[in-house]
Amino acid sequence: MVIGLVTWELHLNGCRSLKDKRRILKSLKDRLHNKFNVSVAETAHHDRWQRAELACCVVGNERRHCESVLAAADNLLVLHPEARVIDSTTSFL
Repeated sequence: MVIGLVTWELHLNGCRSLKDKRRILKSLKDRLHNKFNVSVAETAHHDRWQRAELACCVVGNERRHCESVLAAADNLLVLHPEARVIDSTTSFL
């Protein structure tokens, strides 16, 4: 069994309140979960309007499968118009 984890540091353009931030993050988390069947959570910067950290986890039988799912999830996030990826880290257990 392989566990893949990617963590993204995000800058959220145009957020003027925590409500704006929650709306964007909920949309991102729901899209990632529904499209790739991954677990997603906000893991840091809970009280900052334009900053967020999301962690995404996938479990599979082969590392290649986990890499493929996380790469596709990363691509979806990079193309999101309201979130800019500042940094990302990927690891496998």
